[in-house]
Amino acid sequence: MRNSIIHFLLFIFFNLFTIVSNAQTTKLKPGFDKDEFLELLKVSSRQGDSLYNPDLPAPVKFQKVYRSAEMGLDNRWDLWVTEDKVACISIRGTTLKQVSWLDNFYAAMVPAKGSLKLSNNFLFNYNLSDDPRSAVHTGWLIATAYLSRDILPKIDSLYRSGYKDFYIMGHSQGGAISYLLTALLLKEQKNGGLPAEIKFKTYCSAAPKPGNLYFAYDFENMVKGGWAQAVTNAADWVPQAPFSIQTVDDFVILSPFTNARGVIKKQPFLNRIVMTKVYNSLDKPTKKANKKFQKYLGKKLEVFIRKVLPEFESPEYVNSNNYVRTGNQIVLYPNEEYFKLFPQDKSNIWINHAFEPYLFLASYY
Repeated sequence: MRNSIIHFLLFIFFNLFTIVSNAQTTKLKPGFDKDEFLELLKVSSRQGDSLYNPDLPAPVKFQKVYRSAEMGLDNRWDLWVTEDKVACISIRGTTLKQVSWLDNFYAAMVPAKGSLKLSNNFLFNYNLSDDPRSAVHTGWLIATAYLSRDILPKIDSLYRSGYKDFYIMGHSQGGAISYLLTALLLKEQKNGGLPAEIKFKTYCSAAPKPGNLYFAYDFENMVKGGWAQAVTNAADWVPQAPFSIQTVDDFVILSPFTNARGVIKKQPFLNRIVMTKVYNSLDKPTKKANKKFQKYLGKKLEVFIRKVLPEFESPEYVNSNNYVRTGNQIVLYPNEEYFKLFPQDKSNIWINHAFEPYLFLASYY
């Protein structure tokens, strides 16, 4: 009896020790950290492209150890590390090249789980969400495909060298891609493709909306507790893009909007006539606009996509354009001093989107 009690106590002690040890393995902490964000924003600013200003301060803790080749739709990433074995995957944003803007405008939605044929030698099988209603931006999914093919082996190599903590950081288009990359890595980890003890923390700075409401639900469930921050300057127009259209088809099945026609059919004849007319006047315009967006930001742009990726095959688009903001929202509100430093001039649409205003506002957060 005494030995049984001793064995039981040892079992409890061992398990508690294991839980505490596992809790202490990660150097990353959940939630928004101003100093952490400012350091990562400086890392992001060193991509050296269209938003780059050489006068911006350099990161203090991180050193760049790798820069990828340009791939996909003019996409690129950098790898930065610290002395205590923390890594940062820094995703480049939009450049001045036309193909980089094509990446943004190819905004028809595709399922968040499926496959894309990008070339005869590259079939991208992906899972960003287990919800069959989830959908994401096609252009940024293509970017994620090419980048992840280069990033995953680097994560594996770093893990074997003792790295278990990874930031994912992106500004602007880089932020949008960071959403999708984070979802891909977390699903890969859940399915056993990445070690469970690796910890990812994401900052999506000045990022556009990456997908629909069901993708947002699943993403926010995966990163709950503060493991993905969406940092937005309230004066910046980019986080308000792409255009979003909500139709009755975007609602869950159990809603009065989804079953409105069924309810109307049960009404008396004259009421049914009037209600049908009113319903159609509200329902048809959104569906018509949704169809046009899919046509021009999907099928029409495939012609230009194939000029860059000639073996790309047309995906099956989702009948939705219901883009929403995603992640733990950190809103940076401009103050009076901000507008003195960054005067609002309609001829300069990027004044609120560059690194400088984000560095300024974050320092006051």
